[in-house]
Amino acid sequence: MRRLVPLKNRALVTLHDLAVIMVAWVGAFWLRFNLEGIPPQFLHQALLMLPAVLVAQGGMLWYFGLYRGVWRFASLPDLVRILKAAAAGVSISAVAIFVFTRLDLIPRSVFVLDGLLLVVLLGGPRFIYRWIKDRRLYGRIGKKVLIVGAGRAGEMLVRDLLRDPDRSYQPVAFVDDDRSKHAKDIHGIPVVGAVDEMPSIAAELDVELILIALPSASSAQMRHIVGKCESTGIAFRLLPRMEDLVTGQVGMRELREVKLDDLLGREAVSLDWQAITRGMRGKIVLVSGGGGSIGSELCRQIARLEPARLVLLEQSEFNLYAIELELRREFPDLPLAVFLGSVTDAVVVEQVFQTHQPNIVFHAAAYKHVPMLEGQVRAAVANNVLGTRCLASLADKYGCDAFVMISTDKAVNPSNVMGATKRVAEIYCQGLDACSDTRFITVRFGNVLGSAGSVIPLFQKQIADGGPVTVTHPQITRYFMTIPEAAQLILQASVIGRGGEIFVLDMGEPVRIAYLAEQLILLSGKRPGEDIEVVYTGLRPGEKLYEELFHEAEHLVDTGHPKIMLARSRPIDVASMEGIFADLTQACDTNSEPRLRELLHALVPEQLEQGRPAEGTAGPRDAVVYPKINPSPLPREN
Repeated sequence: MRRLVPLKNRALVTLHDLAVIMVAWVGAFWLRFNLEGIPPQFLHQALLMLPAVLVAQGGMLWYFGLYRGVWRFASLPDLVRILKAAAAGVSISAVAIFVFTRLDLIPRSVFVLDGLLLVVLLGGPRFIYRWIKDRRLYGRIGKKVLIVGAGRAGEMLVRDLLRDPDRSYQPVAFVDDDRSKHAKDIHGIPVVGAVDEMPSIAAELDVELILIALPSASSAQMRHIVGKCESTGIAFRLLPRMEDLVTGQVGMRELREVKLDDLLGREAVSLDWQAITRGMRGKIVLVSGGGGSIGSELCRQIARLEPARLVLLEQSEFNLYAIELELRREFPDLPLAVFLGSVTDAVVVEQVFQTHQPNIVFHAAAYKHVPMLEGQVRAAVANNVLGTRCLASLADKYGCDAFVMISTDKAVNPSNVMGATKRVAEIYCQGLDACSDTRFITVRFGNVLGSAGSVIPLFQKQIADGGPVTVTHPQITRYFMTIPEAAQLILQASVIGRGGEIFVLDMGEPVRIAYLAEQLILLSGKRPGEDIEVVYTGLRPGEKLYEELFHEAEHLVDTGHPKIMLARSRPIDVASMEGIFADLTQACDTNSEPRLRELLHALVPEQLEQGRPAEGTAGPRDAVVYPKINPSPLPREN
């Protein structure tokens, strides 16, 4: 079939419409006289009035914007414009002709017939042209596609697929759990069943690709859909989530592979950005560990809130270079100061406080690799405990408004050195809050998807290397959230905290690590147990099957934010704590590992040994069940 010349040239379209006006006008007389010959005197009068008709009706076509549309995409709004232009043009021409001729030799029915012919002759070619173009596309055979979701996103997706000039994909059917849509068509594509029927439908229709068009689906729904897609053995792709579809235009270039975040992520976090902005705008903010996973995301979020200055302290030269480069590129007007150094270096930390006098400190610097720190007790204590003490005590000395320490679920009933050191850091900040004007706030949460040193990058590397993927135990579970969500909730906690609190972020349901491994293998296009083996290696030193977000002696209190809970803190003997901290410093100086372990246990008596609870303490629960939250606010105890 010969390729049609697109009618994009406005002059050609104008000539076409002027010709239509003349044909409609003369045709109205022809219809009026029953498709027989038009009497000569009537034809003469019709031709005499034709210039007035051309001016009136042509002017209305231009006025109502008939030349702003493109014939290829003629639609209902174009038809409405044609109806308005025809009605207005016929009315104006009728008035003009009445003024000139008193309708002598001009039958009144001509104007009605003229309007009807105008609508048909103006709209007909436009819609026929679009139909021909679409039929050309529909006639091409591409890869057969099944679309999950017959809603707005699915409709937009199939429309773009059908208009794609390359016609690489051929939509053959929709599946949707809304049974009211079954047996209906969308752009000629039928809705044939529910998601659970997808395997049989895909086999029956010889589907070659599945496209998931459910940008508002929850993570639980997405896991169910992806499970069904995986059972078909057919490749599948996903539209971005609704919050990412800013323009509302769904096209081929937005399709992407399903990511682990889609299966594990939660609903969008609702934050009080006004309060957060008030808390950060015009303030000098210090972020320790500013080049790490959480620290760098905190820097990005804070930079958008117009702080007076953002100060970074980071001991990794490369991480500091990378985040500084990014911040200066993305926020060229942001006053930024960077310091290369450790939180254990009192000289550099005091220089930071003396030079910049920060109002708010976010303490994200920490060692967090559990198995490694089991054999590196001195390093863990020096960085996580004494480094926190150095930073927090200087925040108190220089009168900071708030100090926010980022903790971990591993600090609850810790079975490892890392968790014990983070719990000691929590204790120190709580104790310091009792005798300081600075608000010391702790935020505790679990694992973060994609953070440095997390299990996800390890699994991805093992899969890229051809396996095996190593999991310590088939029943081991962990809590997960995304890096941006964690950073945003930390900011929210920083503005609602009054000091001395331990805020616990709602981590949702725990996820089996074996499930993560299997999903990552499937998302890479391979099959677990066949293409990539999953090997269970046994629990590592200091590792628990289940993590917990609060201790049994910590009672949760409502904060007013659905994603943030408050763990009512346990009593702390500040005087004895200072003595043990002095002993910790001495044990680090002499590198006495047994003494360090002894002191950690003195500060954290609930610490577990070899996966067993210390005498008189509770062991790990199979899963965290949040107790009923006391609706009363927690008073600050100073």
